[in-house]
Amino acid sequence: MSGYQGKKNIPRITSDRLLIKGAKIVNDDQSFLADIYMEDGVIKQIGDNLIVPGGVKIIEAHGRMVMPGGIDVHTRFQMPDRGMVSADDFYQGTRAALAGGTTMIIDHVVPESGIDLVAAFKQWREWADSKSCCDYSLHVDITEWNKGTQEEMETLVKDHGVNSFLVYLAYKDVFQLSDAQIYEVFSVIRDLGAIAQVHAENGDIIAEEQRRILDLGITGPEGHVLSRPEEVEAEAVNRSVTIANQTNCPLYITKVMSKSAADVIALARKKGAVVYGEPISASLGTDGTHYWSKNWAKAAAFVTSPPLSPDPTTPDYLNSLLSCGDLQVTGSAHCTFHTSQRAVGKDNFSLIPEGTNGTEERMSLIWDKCVVTGKMDENQFVSVTSTNAAKIFNLYPRKGRIAVGSDADLVLWDPDITKIISAKSHNLAVEYNIFEGTEVRGGPLVVISQGKIVLEEGSLHTTEGCGRYISRKPFPDHVYKRIKARSRLTELRGVPRGLYDGPVCEVTVTPKVISTIPSMKTSPAKQQQQQPFTHQPVRNLHQSGFSLSGAQIDDNVPRRTTQRIVAPPGGKANITSLG
Repeated sequence: MSGYQGKKNIPRITSDRLLIKGAKIVNDDQSFLADIYMEDGVIKQIGDNLIVPGGVKIIEAHGRMVMPGGIDVHTRFQMPDRGMVSADDFYQGTRAALAGGTTMIIDHVVPESGIDLVAAFKQWREWADSKSCCDYSLHVDITEWNKGTQEEMETLVKDHGVNSFLVYLAYKDVFQLSDAQIYEVFSVIRDLGAIAQVHAENGDIIAEEQRRILDLGITGPEGHVLSRPEEVEAEAVNRSVTIANQTNCPLYITKVMSKSAADVIALARKKGAVVYGEPISASLGTDGTHYWSKNWAKAAAFVTSPPLSPDPTTPDYLNSLLSCGDLQVTGSAHCTFHTSQRAVGKDNFSLIPEGTNGTEERMSLIWDKCVVTGKMDENQFVSVTSTNAAKIFNLYPRKGRIAVGSDADLVLWDPDITKIISAKSHNLAVEYNIFEGTEVRGGPLVVISQGKIVLEEGSLHTTEGCGRYISRKPFPDHVYKRIKARSRLTELRGVPRGLYDGPVCEVTVTPKVISTIPSMKTSPAKQQQQQPFTHQPVRNLHQSGFSLSGAQIDDNVPRRTTQRIVAPPGGKANITSLG
């Protein structure tokens, strides 16, 4: 690499002191030329002609861009799924992230049924602490709602540095919460000063559609997207915005996959809602036409929820909204599975483990789709790949900025380098890459994490288990300044008036008759629960012993012959004759 000190025949210096000379420093708000001196994993000096100690490793930038390391706000490494575990664990996943210029990830804790949030969080900490190659933090998913959940959330915020929780509007009978439960969760999240994240899809409609499409004999990966049309994503986003507005809770929509969902977010923001949208590598870099591939394994590799849109113009549209600020942050939702694991759903698309790759490719894809095309400049690129995320999740300015006192997580970026993405060369454990054959321009030349060089001359030098858990405080200013202002404005007050002392009509309330015969579509477990119940004093005719099968009192009366209804010229609604 031209102009770079430290060739392969010279032993790699692992000093904790680094000096980048002649850098074009790129932050979200400005770019300027300066040198950067780092020591003990922190930026100590920025300026010209810096006075630094001897024995410092020097990187000659020659005017190239140096920007904050990327923050991947959504990963699911080492994700458990029905006894399986996703292919890329915290070592493989963070190693791939570093290879693409990302120096921090925020993973999702997914508590299994019956496991409390704190115990699940500690399990994820144990996995990540032993394997992560870069700094990380954790979102916590709320998979069930009960009396103890609120206390667990408070403990996570106060004692464990968590400031974001995710709820599911999808995955009926597994993770899905009701609107009333989500209202309660949002109210708790607001009081704790955290961010409410939502997986936005209408789980009830999806469950019905999955059944209908399987009944049609469609079992392949195309059934996945057919059962999840994009309007069920948009509807759930709109419902989330409504509940967040009612509770005055900041809202963050994960995995924005379709035009219509992105439009709902953009419109809500124009109306003043505190809502953020997270498109992912997959939705920005490819589309859902691959679900119809003749190769089952390839089609299955694209299965994720919400699904990739079959509309091939979607990625360009989402990149445009990301560039103009209607969408604010980018993640990868990286959750990969081997083909043998996906094959659990070979005869039923609803059983295919979900998730795609994207943590390694994220930054290059966005540079290629947004900066190379002139949709955004280098400063906006920094905003959507690190700074906005750092501000929303209260990591700023430790992360997401090049400044004295900030962490030494940096990327020396080459805007002209080109690469063809391929499973043959990626740093992942899986056989398929959903961006296979995509040529991207722009990529990292040198990646510095915790003040140490982890990528140089195309070679990774990662250390398993060196990643630190980064605590996040509640009430991030970037989010909660607006929430606090809105709470002052929206205080409800009753109208002062005299007491009404006129006549009052008497009313009787008739209890609602609820059938105890369960629907055929209700789960067997629910049928067993429902059958013993009777509702008194209303008589339930479904449980009557009366039978229509025996002799009847009018059996001797001759029956009328069948009569055909004739539709007159005026239409069926204008029937005037029987004959």
